[in-house]
Amino acid sequence: MSLMERIQSINPERIVWCCADHGITPGELGAELGISTTTIERVLAGKDGLTFNQLRKIAEYFGRGVLFFLEEGPVNEGQVHTPQFRTLANQKPELSVRLKALIERVEKQREVYLSLREDLDDTDRPWFNPPNLPQQNPHEAAQIVRHWLGLIDRNNFDTYRGAVEAQGILVFRSNGYNGKWQIAKENPILGFTLYDPSCPVIVVKKLPWEARQTFTLMHELGHLLLHQTSSIDDEHDFESHQGREREVNAFAGYLLVPDAFLASIRDEERPDDVSQYDKWLEQPRKAWGVSSEVILRRLLDTGRLPQSRYTAYRNWWAQLTFKPTEGGSREYRHREPKHIFGDTFVRTVLDALNARQITLTKASSYLDSLKIKDLHELERHYAGL
Repeated sequence: MSLMERIQSINPERIVWCCADHGITPGELGAELGISTTTIERVLAGKDGLTFNQLRKIAEYFGRGVLFFLEEGPVNEGQVHTPQFRTLANQKPELSVRLKALIERVEKQREVYLSLREDLDDTDRPWFNPPNLPQQNPHEAAQIVRHWLGLIDRNNFDTYRGAVEAQGILVFRSNGYNGKWQIAKENPILGFTLYDPSCPVIVVKKLPWEARQTFTLMHELGHLLLHQTSSIDDEHDFESHQGREREVNAFAGYLLVPDAFLASIRDEERPDDVSQYDKWLEQPRKAWGVSSEVILRRLLDTGRLPQSRYTAYRNWWAQLTFKPTEGGSREYRHREPKHIFGDTFVRTVLDALNARQITLTKASSYLDSLKIKDLHELERHYAGL
């Protein structure tokens, strides 16, 4: 069949379902993909077909295979969307098409990871085995989890991430570059977690400030451990003082700045000018890998900082302008999969490749479509060469 020959056996119900699922009209779909409204209308009426390229565009847009639109019968939503996906979609009905596609892509990566572990008969990497926590006491829960994670006194995002991954949780971070693993800069979503009793996944949005990423990581860990459910969170959720969001925000604060850390902050050294707070807290926030705001919030909650001072700092910080960061060099393109998928996932793929369980092409597809030369460079990086 030529690329221009039209495929007539398309199931129009499935196109309509996908449009409704993503909150767009068939006309908007056509406009987005450069397919005329007349063509879309005729296909949906069963009067015409699509070229393979047109059908492929639709399939890629919705994150489906071409065959999905050729199968007979209605869509079985229970088979198409996992319970975890439906949980996130119900929490935030306004999720963008790109973000929904990212969530499904993350789920597929987890399936890849589990399949590779099974093929490798892997017993070295841990499974998720959370501690029993007092769900109504975030302070005590944070103390237990800090010990469970084996955290030391000095940390940054990478060490926190490594500690979480060591407990059988995959931690992905969205890519800063435009692509299929990016959460758009203008999107207010900061992170989400997909709960699973043996292998949950936390996804953190890449931000210019690592301390913000760290708080997102621990906020999502709070949902995972305290509520044992999937969750998706935007900027508003991170400022909420109600219900479950209040609980996980408190949990993250206690976990990152425990009482012993807070005791080292000297109130008598606090400047009168809130614009000097960052300098005042520079050493502890760098040591603990947190923002000034997290420390100030803990001081506020323990009665050591007046609400007026905390609010003044928040207002001052909100008025700051930051120069947008330019796109970095792709010189270290081979390391990007580690930044996105974490050490646990990447090592599992490389182990499967080394054991000849998968091909170079498969390994490349699992690692953000690395070119073969970059994949070999990644292998050398892990070998310490």
